[in-house]
Amino acid sequence: MADSQSQTRPPRPTHTHINNSNPTSTFLRKLQYHAPNSTQLVGLLTLLISASILLLLTGLTVTATVLGLIFFTPLILLTSPFWVPIGTILFVLTAAFLSICGFVVALVAGLSWMYRYFRGMHPPGSDQVDYARSRIYDTASHVKDYASQYGGYLQIKVKDAAPGA
Repeated sequence: MADSQSQTRPPRPTHTHINNSNPTSTFLRKLQYHAPNSTQLVGLLTLLISASILLLLTGLTVTATVLGLIFFTPLILLTSPFWVPIGTILFVLTAAFLSICGFVVALVAGLSWMYRYFRGMHPPGSDQVDYARSRIYDTASHVKDYASQYGGYLQIKVKDAAPGA
C-alpha cells in the first residue's frame, strides 16, 4: 500500500498569480509537473538497454553472414555440380515423404470418422451426411415414381411411331 501511495503525484499546485513575464520559470514548472516517476525511468532504461543489445546482435549477425558469404562463395561455386543434384533429390524426397505423411493422416482421420459414424457415435458432420442421404433417397424415389407414371406413356408413343417395335 505504501508503495502505491508513493508513486502517486502530489496534487497540482494552484497559484492565483502566475508570472508570465519569465518564460524559463514557466517552462521549468511545466517540465517538473510532467517529469516521469522512478518506475517510468526504470522502464525506459530497460527499453534502451534491450534495444541496444538487440541492435548489437543484429549487426553481428549481418556481419557474420556477409563475411561467411565472402569466404565460402568460391567453395560453394566450385562444389555446386555436386550440391545442385543432391539438393534437388533431397527436395523431391522430402516433398514426397511429407505428402505421403499428409495423405496417411487424412486417411486415418477419414477412416476414424467413418468408423464412428457407422458405430452410431455421431461424429461432427454426421447430421449433414444423414441429410444428404435422405435428399438423395427422396430424389431417387421421385424419379422412380415419375418413370412409373410416364414410362408407359412414352412406350405407347414409341409404338405409335414405329408399329413394328
